[in-house]
Amino acid sequence: MADALISPAVGAAMYAASAATAGISIYRLKSEDRLRPELTSKRLPTMAVMSALVFAGQMVNYTIPGTGSSGHLCGGLLLTALLGPWAGFLSMAAVLIIQCLFFADGGLLALGANLWNMAFYGCFAGYYLIYRPILGAKRLKTPVKLTLASVLGCVLSLQLGALSVVIETSLSGVTELPFGAFLALMQPIHLAIGTVEGLITAAVLVFVYNARPELLLDLQGSESSPGKFSLRSTLAVLAIVAAVTGGGLSLLASGNPDGLEWSLFGNSEAGYSENMGLDEDAYGIDSPASRTAGGIQEKTAFLPDYGFAGGSGEPLGTSVSGIAGAAMVAVLAGLVCLCGSLLRRRGTGKK
Repeated sequence: MADALISPAVGAAMYAASAATAGISIYRLKSEDRLRPELTSKRLPTMAVMSALVFAGQMVNYTIPGTGSSGHLCGGLLLTALLGPWAGFLSMAAVLIIQCLFFADGGLLALGANLWNMAFYGCFAGYYLIYRPILGAKRLKTPVKLTLASVLGCVLSLQLGALSVVIETSLSGVTELPFGAFLALMQPIHLAIGTVEGLITAAVLVFVYNARPELLLDLQGSESSPGKFSLRSTLAVLAIVAAVTGGGLSLLASGNPDGLEWSLFGNSEAGYSENMGLDEDAYGIDSPASRTAGGIQEKTAFLPDYGFAGGSGEPLGTSVSGIAGAAMVAVLAGLVCLCGSLLRRRGTGKK
């Protein structure tokens, strides 16, 4: 979401909700580390590599055929399947904070809402309501479980996220966006986007299951069998995929607007519907808070819109953004995990 879609009051409320969830996640992560300290050494590199992979994956918009729209990976459920919901949410926070501050992707005022919409539902709703129950089904083979759980979990996550966007804009008083019409556009397009995300998530998880099943938390001690690769080799493959995706595949990203932009502005230039038909240069809410937030982003974003400053749009800028951003996210996620470990040691009196 851009800042123009959200009022300062709603933005502050969503910051509070996301900050509270992050605080609880840090506390629960510390508790998990105290109970299962053997997970800590595996979690740090996994958290860093998977956060980088999600950042890179979010740069690659895929076309939704016949609509004039596109979608991209959110990644909440993918991270949670490997890290658990608490570390998964914190990893998504690292991704979205880096995107917002250094690439001007998503508004700073809307960061709390974006974290809630893109991370909370995948890390908690999609995981606890869909993914985890399906993984417990005894009659399904594991690859089938992973595929079914991934697709249905991602669909639910994106449907709830899209609903939240509509509610947040409605509460913000964006009068140009009738609730019913906006909802009728957002839900179907995010159903398609969620289905594709689910298939991508399933492909990664099935690879991990075959390579190093112990990384899948919900299969530990049950259906896991010796993997084909070591932990280091598995993470190395995923790190290479992140680098190739961010530095290379990002150049092939669809130029169609994503589901939210498509719902707001349509894609009439390519022969598709105008949808809400809003003027992209003159819509939404202008407030001192949004102007201040925009000014901060102008100063912090050294690769705005994933390219070099000046908007020349050369491919090198996109590749540099993908690789640099993935590396920054990996470092930040690793630091978050390391801080959790240090808090655990401090709480138990260990040095």
